[in-house]
Amino acid sequence: MAESRLDAMRLATWNVNSIRARVTRTVEFCVREHIDVLAMQEIKCKTEQFPYAAFEEAGYHVAAHGLNQWNGVAIASREPLEDVEIGFPGMPGFEKGKEGPDLPQEARAIGATVGGVRVWSLYVPNGRGLDDPHYVYKLDWLDTLREYAATTLAADPQLPLALTGDFNIAPTDADNGDPTVVEGATTHVSPPERAAFAAFETAGLTDVVRPLIPTGYTYWDYKQLRFPRNEGLRIDFILGSPAFADAVHGAEIHRHERKGEVPSDHVPVVADLDFSPADDDDDMPMIFG
Repeated sequence: MAESRLDAMRLATWNVNSIRARVTRTVEFCVREHIDVLAMQEIKCKTEQFPYAAFEEAGYHVAAHGLNQWNGVAIASREPLEDVEIGFPGMPGFEKGKEGPDLPQEARAIGATVGGVRVWSLYVPNGRGLDDPHYVYKLDWLDTLREYAATTLAADPQLPLALTGDFNIAPTDADNGDPTVVEGATTHVSPPERAAFAAFETAGLTDVVRPLIPTGYTYWDYKQLRFPRNEGLRIDFILGSPAFADAVHGAEIHRHERKGEVPSDHVPVVADLDFSPADDDDDMPMIFG
């Protein structure tokens, strides 16, 4: 895999909250910001309904996975997508009122390799309520994802692996500015959820954006003037393996994308990577395109 690795990459994750409603905005963002790889969540359409043509006209390849008008994930890339995988190994399923190992899987995970980097677009279950079966499902889903990441990196410690997407967890109090999200009363901030997020570090993954951007939110509810009041949550992340994290030299949270016509309630999170050798004479990373 390392032989085909690109020298540089501009990677973004964005919960677009319906790609068909926001396809123009999404593609324009990718072109304007020179995004090489975009991981999307909540595309809210079936795989065959995804607006592939708009992305292809802008020079992107797309892999998408959607089952209905809920959930759904996709990856768009300027380079071809290799080894596309729907769902990670052992990913739990969910069906309200039912239990067991063979529940239907939701469209919440898609992985692909781009230029030697293994990228996952992930839409972590919401949890709904602390006493809801969906909360247990969320914790199981996260634990299985962590196990997958740990096993993958144990087999290939030099793999540039990125788990990106909407994790539906505010890992620290600094990531929660929404007064309606309260520990002990709501999901996203409960100790088990935060512990599940922190456990990814034991699997060898780190939040590559926080060291560069220690403050700021990525989501604001549409209700109660949450955005004008800046009462948001930081719940969208790029978690990287050591080989991935070591290449990150810049990051951005595009808060302005929450403004304007029909915005998503989330904004893009971007990481800039440089894989070129340290002794490379060229000081300017080459963004492929």
